[in-house]
Amino acid sequence: MARTLVKVCGCNTPEAVDAAVDAGADYIGLVHYAPSPRHVTLDQAAKLRARVPVRTKVVLLLVNEQPLPTAQAVDAVKPDVVQFHGGETPEWLGLLKRAVPHELWKAVGVRSAATLTDTLRYRGAADRVLYDAAPGVLPGGNGLALDWNLLVNFKHELPWGLAGGLAPDNVAEAIRVTGAQLVDASSGLESAPGVKDAGRIRAFIEAARAA
Repeated sequence: MARTLVKVCGCNTPEAVDAAVDAGADYIGLVHYAPSPRHVTLDQAAKLRARVPVRTKVVLLLVNEQPLPTAQAVDAVKPDVVQFHGGETPEWLGLLKRAVPHELWKAVGVRSAATLTDTLRYRGAADRVLYDAAPGVLPGGNGLALDWNLLVNFKHELPWGLAGGLAPDNVAEAIRVTGAQLVDASSGLESAPGVKDAGRIRAFIEAARAA
């Protein structure tokens, strides 16, 4: 199996970005969504993005943005990937995919096996699907885990990743059970909501690599 990719999401300070880069993250996520404790303004996101070396990809996370704010955000931050974490439809992503030269990811809250089948609608519209826990107070970053067994033997037709409740102490098991191509963590790497912990970031990445 190919090496599992690692994304550290919700980096909102220079220290968090540096910790993720130093620990060897493949992707760093910047959340532009005001209700989140990890929210960064477009100006903050652009400055954080500028700290990231070329070897590490930057993911800009948006939730239910309209076309113009989406275009403005992408232009300001210039991410490698745009991740959508709301109710964005395959049709909307398909239109956007033809207009922007970026990878597009779609996060989906998984409640049942039927949800997994429903993600196949994003073929041709999303470059990757992220399976997350069903939405709680926020669309993501709630520290909730989905039932990994739902993914066992599911025939993935898109590149995919696993999110939701992942932390240093369970990521290896999550990879073992699901065969995840990418793992994505946020709240499980924090000492308080929105406060990344460098030690937990490093421990998470080391555990994922060891798996």
